[in-house]
Order: sequence, then C-alpha cells, then structure tokens
Amino acid sequence: MTLAEFKRSTAESQPSPHLPPPLLALWHDAKGDWASAHQTAQDIDNATGAWIHAYLHRKEGDSSNAGYWYRHAGKPVCRESLETEWEQIATALLADV
Repeated sequence: MTLAEFKRSTAESQPSPHLPPPLLALWHDAKGDWASAHQTAQDIDNATGAWIHAYLHRKEGDSSNAGYWYRHAGKPVCRESLETEWEQIATALLADV
C-alpha cells in the first residue's frame, strides 16, 4: 500500500481488517479519533508504538509526555508540523509492510 492509498482509506467508515496495529493507530488519528489511536498505540510495546505514542501526545499538547515517548522510541522530538510527522510515520510503517 502506498501513502496515497493509505490516506484515501481514511475516507472509509471502517479500517481495513488487514491493517497492522501501528497503521491502525494512525488511521484512527486521521479520522479524528484520538482516544482509539492512543489505545491502539498503548498496546504496541516497541519503539514504533512509542513513536506513535509520542506523536499523539504532541498532538494533544502534552510536550513533556511526548518527550518521554520520543526518548523511548529513540527519536528526536519532532519540530515539523503534525501532518508532516504523521506522513513520516506512515511512510516508515508502509515501507515495512
């Protein structure tokens, strides 16, 4: 799946049942469902989950919590727009699928 295809999928009412949890978290976020995105990210116990978690807390405006999760992800705190970071995460995840 390409980034464009993934972004188009967010216009659907339901996510594809084939989305792995990290992409599912981003899908929910793109739909404006921060709570579902956060719950999904919390259940991903690795650096990818931490990166998504960091992004979500940055979006929420909780910079100290976001910083904690960026450190766990091994990523620098993002200074780009939220949209740019979402695309960076999605692109990295799609490259691994």
